Amino acid sequence: MDETYIKVKGHWYYLYRAVDKTGQTIDFLLTEQRDEEAALRFLKKAIRRHGVPEKITIDGSAANEAAIKRYNAEHGTAIAIRKVKYLNNIVEQDHRGVKRVTRPMLGFKAFGAAQDT
Repeated sequence: MDETYIKVKGHWYYLYRAVDKTGQTIDFLLTEQRDEEAALRFLKKAIRRHGVPEKITIDGSAANEAAIKRYNAEHGTAIAIRKVKYLNNIVEQDHRGVKRVTRPMLGFKAFGAAQDT
């Protein structure tokens, strides 16, 4: 689970993404904020569609960690948090594909187009 940023209508937005251990995209969320609420909203969306994972690997983002801990507390789950820099490389490398698509067009012209892509 990680986030990156993309430009939409000249403004920066955050693209939350989750991939499995083989690098396949599980879910994504495009949002204006990068905070605990946005991370929790993304986590709930991914879990609603794909079920509760045993463990989640994240980078050093405090918002992601707080969202997972809050979800565990609210729902009585025991999702393990792994904050290991090198285990997060799969999702970090996957951001490269998103950047490759958006760079030539200098960002998206509409929020809906960014979500669709």
